[in-house]
Amino acid sequence: MKNKKHITGIILAGGKSSRMGTDKGFVLYKNKSFVQHIIEALQPLVDEIIIVSNNPDYDVFALRHRSENDFILIKRVGDLIENAGPLAGVYTGLDYSETENNLVISCDVPLINSETLTLLIDGIEDHTEVVQLESNGKSMPLIAMYKKQSKEVFYSLLKDGERRLRVALTHVKVKTIVLTKNQDRFTSNINTLKNLNEIEP
Repeated sequence: MKNKKHITGIILAGGKSSRMGTDKGFVLYKNKSFVQHIIEALQPLVDEIIIVSNNPDYDVFALRHRSENDFILIKRVGDLIENAGPLAGVYTGLDYSETENNLVISCDVPLINSETLTLLIDGIEDHTEVVQLESNGKSMPLIAMYKKQSKEVFYSLLKDGERRLRVALTHVKVKTIVLTKNQDRFTSNINTLKNLNEIEP
């Protein structure tokens, strides 16, 4: 399934989760945490996974095996710029990444799968810094492929006090891939217990 080498997966798990009432990454769906679902979707596609969070509980995911003789390195890093929202999370992940291409995913999309993420990999272009999905008419910059070079623009904006990721994307070249109706479900944001109950089988 992996058709592009040298990709890093970046999971953003630094939000306050105020609407869920607990750390969203550890909320269970089908007996697995949200973060575990996302790790499993990323594993066939990336060489390494970075979890951006100041919560040391995420260190439990430090190493995960793909198969008996293969493993993937997972490490947690804290925000380089604290309390500055998802833009700072993306910047932090890109700064720690050692690859040009990076799959960035927020921790609240437990239905995401490898097939959907492959659309982002297939959309990589030399002249585009970000490839994002569009679901139900809404762009999704937190399910997107980011070139490492975009971190310089993001850092400059963060220094100027900008925290909005959507504003930051107006400063780089972005490609948007529109999902079909059948694919929209896989990008559902689960932010509340009501959202979780709606997807429970």
